[in-house]
Formats: sequence, structure tokens, C-alpha cells
Amino acid sequence: MVKVLVYADMVKDALEAIGAAQTLGGEIHLTLSGEAAEKYSEVAGGASSLALIKGETTDEIAGGLIKVYDTVSPDLVIAVSTKNVKDILSRLAAEKNLPLAIDSQEVSLENGKLQVKRNIMSGRATATLRYDLPAAITLPPRKFKPATPTGSAPAPTTVEAGPAKVKILGRKEKQRGAVDLESAEIIVSVGRGFKKKEDLKLAFELAEVLGAQIGCSRPIAADLQWLGEEHWVGLSGKKVAPQAYIAIGISGAPQHIAGILDAKIVVAINKDKSAPIFKAADYGVVADLYKFVPVLVQKLKEKKGA
Repeated sequence: MVKVLVYADMVKDALEAIGAAQTLGGEIHLTLSGEAAEKYSEVAGGASSLALIKGETTDEIAGGLIKVYDTVSPDLVIAVSTKNVKDILSRLAAEKNLPLAIDSQEVSLENGKLQVKRNIMSGRATATLRYDLPAAITLPPRKFKPATPTGSAPAPTTVEAGPAKVKILGRKEKQRGAVDLESAEIIVSVGRGFKKKEDLKLAFELAEVLGAQIGCSRPIAADLQWLGEEHWVGLSGKKVAPQAYIAIGISGAPQHIAGILDAKIVVAINKDKSAPIFKAADYGVVADLYKFVPVLVQKLKEKKGA
């Protein structure tokens, strides 16, 4: 019977990782930190064991996770990808000499080996990889169906965090809006087709009508800084999986396409009929966004009013 160690620091990530682990069968051992540790009763039902780590930095938490790993001796370690999780599992994999498959789209066990499929070349190809066990993997957010915990949670064990190699000298809250692209059902995303920052109001009006979040391509956040990094969608930004992704004035560079591969429906609005974004789109509108978006907003308002 395969033994799976699931790590998470957020409740939603814990449930998704458990859901993926359940498809493999076997024992599930939970290790939680952060918000997930505080709300462990919401996720730990049915787990074989539960460990809670208290730590601030990724090296502290990784040290605690290594201790749990030594105790559980799992065949597989699973977590949902975030910047911190990738850091933590990379440290674990290096310490324990484990193969680590980042952003695994599909996971299975074949003849005692781990088999995963993951996107490569900025999403332009898919690789099937096989690893000997034990191994570690991370999963893209919202790729696997969240588990529904059953039964009572096991008695938690508190694990001492590892020694901190990084000392926190101070904290300063980063100014940002209430943006959670990874959980958004609809995203309206903006690109260099907008001529000036003030024109983004067109996209914000559309997002308001649709109840959507605002995303953007790399130049809008990194170069022009019209929006904060929390809006950035792409290989170096957020990887999203909304029901609908509406790309306005986005050309469709491979780095951006890599961030929207899991979107259910992609709608592209661009006046350049040769824009690469149309190859990734389910629906394409060849039009000047300055003419098309206001009409779309008005029609949607009329429909909602009716």
C-alpha cells in the first residue's frame, strides 16, 4: 500500500492535494503549517496521521517537514504549487535525494513507479515522466478535485521547525488589492493593446459586470507597472484555471499562454488577426478593443437588466 505525505499551508491547497492523493489509494499522512494548521479540523478527517509545523520562513518549515518525512517514511510527497511550497519541497528533495516533479498535470502509479504528465516548453508540449519511489511532486492549483474529509481528525503532533538560516529583521505589508486570481471563476486580463493606464477602466467595467477578477500580461505589471504583480498571469506570474479567461489586447506570448492552459474557456479580443493568442483561444474577436469592449459592456448590462 502506497504511503502519501501531503503538505499544505492553506486549507484549499490541502483539500486539493488530498484529492489527488486519494486517486492513488493508500495511506494519507498530513503535515500542515500556516492557515491550514490553524484550521486542521477542516481537512484532516480520515488522515492516518497529522503533524503541525510552526515556522515563519521556508527553511524553518522545510526543516520541520524533513523531520516528519523521517518519521513517516512516505513513498510520495504531494503539495499544491505556490512559491513557498516549491521552495520547501525543493529543500526536502535535495536533503533526501528525491526526484521532484513540479506542476504535475496528471499523476498515477504504474508497476510500482510514479508516472506524471507535465507541460514543458512554456506549455507547447507535454512530457510523460516516470520516477522510482520515493519521490515528490507539486500540483497546479485547481487541477485536482478537492477532497471531502470524512471521519474525525487524528490527534495532531506538533513538530519543531528546523533551524532558521534566514533571520527576519522586519515586515512591511505590501500594498495590494483584494485579488485572488487562482480562485477566480472569471478573469478579464489586459495587455499592451491598451494605450494608457487610464484606459484600463474599460476592462474594469467589464469585470464588474461579469463579477470577474482583473489579470494582466507581463508588460502591464513588470514593465509599465500599471497593475501590481498580484494581477500578473503567466509562467513567471500566476497560473490560473478559471471557467472563463477573457484576454483583451494581449498578443499571446508563450510565457503568458503557459499561465492559462487550465482555463476552461479562453476568449481573445485583439485587432491583429495574426496574434498568437488566437491559437490558444476557444473564441476569438478580431476588433479594436476601444470600440468592441464598450459595446460588450453595454450589451451585458442590458441583458442583466432584462
